[in-house]
Amino acid sequence: MKCLSFFSGCLGLDTGLEQAGIEHLLFCENNPQAANSIKLNKPEIPILTDILDHNPKTIRQIAGLTDSDQIDLIVGGPPCQAFSTAGKRESFSDPRGNVFLHFIDLLCALNPRYFVIENVRGLLSAALKHRPHSERGEGYPPLSFEEMSGGALYKVIERLQMSGFEISFNLYNSANYGVPQKRERLIIIGASDGRRVPYLKPTHSNEHRFGLPQWRTFRDIAEDLEESSAEHVNFSENRLQYYSLLKEGEYWKHLPEHLIKEAMGNSYYAGGGKTGFYRRIAWDEPTPTLVTHPAMPATDLCHPLRLRPLSVQEYMRIQQFPDDFRLSGTTIQKYKQLGNAVPVGLGKTIGQHLINHDEKIDFDEIDLDMEFMGFPYSRYKKTSEKTWQFNLQLNLI
Repeated sequence: MKCLSFFSGCLGLDTGLEQAGIEHLLFCENNPQAANSIKLNKPEIPILTDILDHNPKTIRQIAGLTDSDQIDLIVGGPPCQAFSTAGKRESFSDPRGNVFLHFIDLLCALNPRYFVIENVRGLLSAALKHRPHSERGEGYPPLSFEEMSGGALYKVIERLQMSGFEISFNLYNSANYGVPQKRERLIIIGASDGRRVPYLKPTHSNEHRFGLPQWRTFRDIAEDLEESSAEHVNFSENRLQYYSLLKEGEYWKHLPEHLIKEAMGNSYYAGGGKTGFYRRIAWDEPTPTLVTHPAMPATDLCHPLRLRPLSVQEYMRIQQFPDDFRLSGTTIQKYKQLGNAVPVGLGKTIGQHLINHDEKIDFDEIDLDMEFMGFPYSRYKKTSEKTWQFNLQLNLI
């Protein structure tokens, strides 16, 4: 299978697809550092910068395809900030959301045999038009369909189905696919031949009842790394005094009681569990989701033993990049690229899944979905296209 990749980042998804046996004809990435990382590792493959500058004809030409060549696979992770539950959730009114729609239009026009879209969990509940929570409820008009939860994804799915794609999607915890990280991402898969692609078959589990190997841990992939080669940012001296009191797997609540308010400051009175404050990761568990900076107060990722954030090398191992993979930019820019990447192992699973589906290798949709009936693909419920659609219809009644 041959692939066109958009919003390629530093090639996490694409490295996994390549490991599964899929060949790339083109990359597209607008971030200068990520684009430079692509050039360092794949100089022979053409790379586009701004997707808005291209149409189906120019994309085919640059990829070395004629107007009549069938495209096997298109993949892309359009900017997710417009849909993130941690942001303003401006959806398609955000310029990044409009880039998402441009990508969907290109995808439909190029008409590949398969596509894969990767995004954040927030896309499941994002509205077409965001109304601030302060303007909802008593004294305000009811939400319109455009303002209802799930409207943005509904628009995307409707457009893809109108172009003839059979759609399936789910929210997947990467730890269930051999990744030493509890990172959840929405994976939407479409096929143009009318055969629905079943959910990704898990390879690991934290529940013994499924007979799969246990989740991989931070110790599994990082214990052999040399400290002398660790590239990392630092915590402030003030924060280090509190980290010195914490053991692996602990966070702010495990500090001596008389120091907790002092350490947390005004954040102590904020809502939520605040589990990212003063967080040392555990040796023998998958890591939390890697963020784009491991030393931000609310999303700390401190080494289990050492008084420092996780290093760039540890980020690479957690995201499963080869040790010889080259990253462009400063230390902060490397963290950002890796924190935004799809884990390589999840990408490889997707690639193998598509190849098996395409070649009809040990692939019965009903048997495969039934085999893992009840499997916790993520820690959230109603995240597959079947349960999501049912829930959306309930909201419209």
